[in-house]
Amino acid sequence: MTTYKTIKVERHGPVGWLINNRPDVLNAMNNTMRDELADAWLELDRDPEVRVIVQTGEGRAFQTGADLTEVASDGVGMERYQDSLVDFDLHFTSWHQNVTKPVIAAVNGVCAGGGLHFVADADVVIAASDATFFDPHVSVGQVTAIEVIALAKKIPFEAVMRMALVGAHERMTAARAYELGMVSQIVDPPETLREAAQELAEKIARNSPAAMAATKKALWAALELGLTDACRVGAQHLVGLWGHPDQTEGPLAFVEKRAPRWVA
Repeated sequence: MTTYKTIKVERHGPVGWLINNRPDVLNAMNNTMRDELADAWLELDRDPEVRVIVQTGEGRAFQTGADLTEVASDGVGMERYQDSLVDFDLHFTSWHQNVTKPVIAAVNGVCAGGGLHFVADADVVIAASDATFFDPHVSVGQVTAIEVIALAKKIPFEAVMRMALVGAHERMTAARAYELGMVSQIVDPPETLREAAQELAEKIARNSPAAMAATKKALWAALELGLTDACRVGAQHLVGLWGHPDQTEGPLAFVEKRAPRWVA
């Protein structure tokens, strides 16, 4: 098990937790955190004991994007990210690491800028009732693109454009995020967020890992493709599971009225 400086990795039953852990700077992402996130996603995805992954933040924020103090202080600036962006090699996110297990983003407090990567890339997003969302890129002279483009595939375009153009001068509440479909559950009181995330993750973890992985691939592919092509790809994932032991075990467990014994 790897030791990390800027994140915590924990395991609670079938649930793996990835916790952003720079609370003194609202979990802003420095270079070390970027590298550690890349490793942690793979560590949890490859762990056979982990069925579902939850990401959250320590302290008052979920994640607030690039550490601007680091960006402004070393003379390199945003150019530090040029190669990874040109090559579209953003391994600090679950989507770019091709994580096959279900991912829940449990948003506590502030989620801003690059923190929206993790909201856009998660399979399920829940939020504490006091969570807020905003994208300050244009307010600090930067272009906002990848995070909000991904969000535009999941929620109404106008809401995304407003967030991108208003920048740091307006925050979206958890209630508004729920109305838009950016989050599927609001947790109140906020201090019970991790408990709610663990409960949801354990529900998901009861299902067939193989079936969930194929389902996840099929549904994410639907955001990339037109309706007919998406259905064709979905059919391939459906048929691809035929012959897998879980496909026989599921109906048998139902008939025998017992918990299924899935292949890990």
